[in-house]
Amino acid sequence: MELANIEKLIEKYLNAATSLQEEATLENYFTQGDIAPHLQEYEALFYYFAKNKEEIFTETIQLDTKKRPNKKLKWLSIAASIAVLVSVFIGNQEYRKYQNEKTFAQVSNALQLLSFNLKKGESAIAKVQTYENTINTILK
Repeated sequence: MELANIEKLIEKYLNAATSLQEEATLENYFTQGDIAPHLQEYEALFYYFAKNKEEIFTETIQLDTKKRPNKKLKWLSIAASIAVLVSVFIGNQEYRKYQNEKTFAQVSNALQLLSFNLKKGESAIAKVQTYENTINTILK
C-alpha cells in the first residue's frame, strides 16, 4: 500500500473524517506487520481494535423484573397529582372571578359614560324647552 495514502488516511482518521471502508484499510495496514517506522505508534491502537472485534460476551445478565416501586414514592406521586388538580381547579375559579370583575368594571364604565352623555343631552333639551317656552310666551 502506498505510504502517502496511509498518511492521509491517518490524518483523516485523527480528524474523525474517515469512512468505514477507509478505517478497514487502515486496520489491514496496521495488522499485517510491515509498518513504516514513523507510524509504529498507531500499530497498538489498530491492533487493539482488531482484537476487540473478536470478543464476545457470553455471560447471562440477570434482570430483577419483580422490583416494585417504593410505597412511599407511590403515595407521594398520588398526593402530588391531587395537589396539582386542586391548584388547577382553584386557579381556574380565580381566573373566572377575575374575568367577571374585569367585565363588570368595563360595563360599569360604559354605563357611567352613557349616563353622563344622557345628562348632557337632558340639560340641552331643558335649555331648548326653556327657549321654546319663552318664544311661545312672546308670540302669544
